[in-house]
Amino acid sequence: MRFIFGILALITGIYSALIFIRIILSWFGDMASGKPVDFINAITDPYLNWWRERLHLNFAGFDFSVLPAIVVLSFAQNVFQILSATEKITLGYMLAQIVLSIWTIFSFIIVFFIIVIIIRAIGYLNNSDVYSPFWSFIDSVTQPILYRVNRIVTGDKVGSILKEIIVSLILLIVLLVGGNILVTFLAKLIYKLPI
Repeated sequence: MRFIFGILALITGIYSALIFIRIILSWFGDMASGKPVDFINAITDPYLNWWRERLHLNFAGFDFSVLPAIVVLSFAQNVFQILSATEKITLGYMLAQIVLSIWTIFSFIIVFFIIVIIIRAIGYLNNSDVYSPFWSFIDSVTQPILYRVNRIVTGDKVGSILKEIIVSLILLIVLLVGGNILVTFLAKLIYKLPI
């Protein structure tokens, strides 16, 4: 049985990676096309569409229904991995996995904003056409984050865009690393529950 659970964990991990690739490709719209992209879409869209049809989590042009879809895959992969290692699951383990799965949502959002802010920094440093639809989209995503972080950290209402980008990236990376450390520590404590 351990071998079967190991295979299921591997398949779930590969499928999760394909879901992430699909999400990133969707940011580029029609620019991302071809047989490999069509193959990934054909494999991942039925699963993602199932979540979209039930949750309807569309806000400001973003489809957040992928987050619970990712959490379920992450949870399943973790369960398969522990079953492949021990062939048993405790309540402490299940609770720890729930905490880790919830963190997966938050860390995904943080990584998303880090990537978009890095793209914005590249555009800023290359003096890209800020009036193109692509850069307008990137600005619409990054500007609220950059503004809020600048207000929290420096107290300034208006700062230089480069300063806002650097401060935001540092804060988001610290939040991601610190959150990973804290959640991993908390999950280990919960995992050791004697239930």
